[in-house]
Order: sequence, then C-alpha cells, then structure tokens
Amino acid sequence: MFSLHHGAPEIINTDQGSQFSSPEFSAYFSSYEGLKFSMDGKGRAIDNIFIERFWRNIKYEKLYLEPSDNGLELYHKIKDYMKYYNQERPHQGLEYKRPMEVYRAAA
Repeated sequence: MFSLHHGAPEIINTDQGSQFSSPEFSAYFSSYEGLKFSMDGKGRAIDNIFIERFWRNIKYEKLYLEPSDNGLELYHKIKDYMKYYNQERPHQGLEYKRPMEVYRAAA
C-alpha cells in the first residue's frame, strides 16, 4: 500500500467519520508496526486548512475554467496544476516565493 520509494508514514491522520474509526479500517493498517492514528477533533477545520485551500485553488484556477471531458483528461489537468502550484506559482503566504524555492532553501 505504501510507496517503497518514500516509505511508510509514521502517522495516519483522518477525520472522525465512521469509515475511519471502524475496526476494518484500523485493522488494515495494524500490520505496520509503530504506525499511529491521529483523528482531527470535531470542528477542527484549522487542521485541514492547507489542503482545503489547495483544493479551492485548483478548482477555481483550473478545473472550473477548463472542465474535463473524461477522467484521464482530469488526471492530467490536476497533475499539471500541481506542478505549476509547487514549482511556478508564487504564494502570498511564502512572501511570494514558490514552494519549491522554500523547500530547496530548507533542505
């Protein structure tokens, strides 16, 4: 299930929905020793703010402007946008730097 290139995560973070708190879901990951579960508290929208902002951006900057005819076309649009978002698009929250610049400077 986990990428051999990147390895297994240390923490799985989910919402509190029944699909994530079910015995079947947690049993699926039980074979990964040391893996911890973290569930966002009720009303903790701040926990997801970064991914929520990303999906808002991709919808309004790409997907709503260029609707796709099929799943393959949608896949390529999302893939291209993610590259643009991380490597080309300046971010106000990063002092108008690109995420890749910030990442490389920290590495």
